[in-house]
Amino acid sequence: MGEEPSVQTIADPSRRVFLAKAAATGLGSFAITQRTAVRAAIVHTDFSMLPAYGNGTLPGGVRSHHITNVNGMSVHILEAGYETPGRPAVLLLHGFPELAYSWRKVMPSLAAAGYHVIAPDMRGYGRTIGWDDSYDADPDPFRILNMTRDAIGLVYALGHRSVAMIAGHDAGAPVACWCALIRPDIFRSITIMSSPFEGAPSLPFDTANGAPLPRPAVTDEELDAELAKLNPPRKYYQNYQRTRGANDDMLHAPQGLHAFFRAYYFYKSADYKGNNPHPLKSRTADEMAQIPTYYVMEKEKGMAATVSPFMPPADYIANCKWLTEAEVDVYATEYRRTGFTGALQGYRVRRGSDPRSIVEMQTFSGRTLDVPSQYIAGKSDWGVYQTPGAVDKMRNSACTHMVGFHLLDHAGHWVQQEQPELVSALLVQFLADYAKS
Repeated sequence: MGEEPSVQTIADPSRRVFLAKAAATGLGSFAITQRTAVRAAIVHTDFSMLPAYGNGTLPGGVRSHHITNVNGMSVHILEAGYETPGRPAVLLLHGFPELAYSWRKVMPSLAAAGYHVIAPDMRGYGRTIGWDDSYDADPDPFRILNMTRDAIGLVYALGHRSVAMIAGHDAGAPVACWCALIRPDIFRSITIMSSPFEGAPSLPFDTANGAPLPRPAVTDEELDAELAKLNPPRKYYQNYQRTRGANDDMLHAPQGLHAFFRAYYFYKSADYKGNNPHPLKSRTADEMAQIPTYYVMEKEKGMAATVSPFMPPADYIANCKWLTEAEVDVYATEYRRTGFTGALQGYRVRRGSDPRSIVEMQTFSGRTLDVPSQYIAGKSDWGVYQTPGAVDKMRNSACTHMVGFHLLDHAGHWVQQEQPELVSALLVQFLADYAKS
């Protein structure tokens, strides 16, 4: 299936949001008039003029199209199992720097098992439009409660009152977890991938009766200050991703965007033999410095320079079955058009120590994630341990009904792409055993 021709976006940040929202809400002719008046000052992208999403690499039975009027956006989704009405739904949320495309290899198996499988380009990514892509954009739409509303709005727009399972990988995992914690009536089970869920932030308890205030957790800024004292000086990648220059650093990587993605994906995969993750004792600079430089970077380097030395050789690239050159080009093509700023907004407000986000999430202090859950990651994925203690919190307190914990051989950070058959089998079995539609 090709793209719907009526959906448009405008590259100039101040114009793009207005016109994208206009197109999504039926004001297309007015938007086009406004676009014509400022044509000399902007660059516009008409989705009908783009190649079909996936550049011909999508599996059979997986289609690409837009769903309009979803929490102010026109959401681009990949979809499988849509032919038969009444199927229970499965919602798949991708991470960074990924797309709905990252789920392509597991979608056919889930559809074959009888499910309506939905994988959106999330807010800030890919061909979903209706969000502000400027660095100084209002951050509130990217906070966890609104991202939960994005998920609910999409599920409802597609005619479902609940989903049998929500799954989230990497930066999509916390969004999925909060969806299941806040609305367990809609998100009936969950698969957490790569990024462990620590639960809702706590509020001080019983202090009126003399209980001491808890010791504040180490913030990313405090960690960065300690990492800077190491030899060589280091910095935490999440702080880098919040900076104004992170987008330009990656988008205009000297090695080219395609080569950037190839090296980045290789460096975090099981194919890079330097990935030997293990639990860390604490969130101190000395402990965190054991993590490879894609998470704990050299202080003076951006991500483009960080991954450049890890570009794999030509023979590896020619024989890489889990990520071909054509598949790398899908990511490079989409991000070359959109940039990274929208995708990076989540690191500014959903992760780390953003005060407003913490206050928002403290609304749910003391609440646990109680639907059936499982965790899947690669044995070579440092994402499992990059936050010391998070796995233990997830298994012992945050998730009260965790029925599976799976670390897969021959898989790194991109587990559903590196080992799609194993992941598919785990997802289908979990659904058969625990999901309620």
